Amino acid sequence: MSWKTALYNYVHAKNQTELEGSAAPMEAYVSDSAFLQKQDVKARRLIESYHERDARLLRSETKLHLTGMKEVAQGVVADIHLHRSLQYRIGSFEHNEERIETERVLIDTLSNGWQVRHSEALDGEKSVLSKQRVFMPNQDGVVDGLRRAPSLPFINHSILNSGAQESVPRKIIYDRAKAVAYAEKWWQTGNPNYEKFEVDCTNFVSQSLFAGGAPMDYTGKRDLGWWYAGKKGHQELWSFSWAVAHSLQTFVSHSRKGLRGRAVVDPRELELGDTISYDWNGDGRFQHNVIVTAKDANGMPLVNARTYNCRHRYWSYKDSPAWTERTQYIFVRIADEM
Repeated sequence: MSWKTALYNYVHAKNQTELEGSAAPMEAYVSDSAFLQKQDVKARRLIESYHERDARLLRSETKLHLTGMKEVAQGVVADIHLHRSLQYRIGSFEHNEERIETERVLIDTLSNGWQVRHSEALDGEKSVLSKQRVFMPNQDGVVDGLRRAPSLPFINHSILNSGAQESVPRKIIYDRAKAVAYAEKWWQTGNPNYEKFEVDCTNFVSQSLFAGGAPMDYTGKRDLGWWYAGKKGHQELWSFSWAVAHSLQTFVSHSRKGLRGRAVVDPRELELGDTISYDWNGDGRFQHNVIVTAKDANGMPLVNARTYNCRHRYWSYKDSPAWTERTQYIFVRIADEM
């Protein structure tokens, strides 16, 4: 058996693990017991999430793309890109969820062949979604400890001319269909006209809101307004609210003109094009944002997100390694008229 065969066996067993809600299918192909235990917890959480929704997981399919390989003393290290598709049924309705996962897999050479030792996520959801900087504004909206940047004259006109508005009319109707269409188009690769951030979730949500017609509040000051002007040399020309999860949530909740929203209690009150903010540790600081792009048969939101790229993911994220028992959510209804 070659190392490639061992890799394909690992990916197939990973599919079966999610279908069965147990890491048992991986035991024959993976030697690291600690890694297997983590996969077992993740699979059980996923199945429990489906049970809570009265959903039945039908199939899990994965497209494997090898992006890099090098030989090491123990065997082979392979970098892989996985495009995963989960099909499930609620009542008579079938749904499809997609995820992009990138992993680095260590495959040991043994006397009788090859075996995967363990794998690590190259964009590990727990570490990536929890490390976004948080800027806490005071009651005047000013971020403590940060000096306001001077007004910046540079504007990226290729962005401003691309779909929304060059001059802002007095009243704007938020076009939810356009916001969703944007999120559906760019969830996987990201729009090359924008900067890509290491933690890209809020940048992606802001782009989607802008595509739906939400007007930028351009101040040229990073701690004020909601705006994006591109990059000029080493200057970062965007507001914190455009790219930082907690800052966007704070801006939308406190804004009285243009882009604004209000919190609702029940996620079923959300419509397509609305947003959800996630506070993983329950400490009042939000680290993740998503946009609602569909509803399941129970009327619950399905969301698109970037950083850990996903499409039509169930809103609760309970199968995520970033989720904890202390996780808090804010469900934000974006205003229809801006």
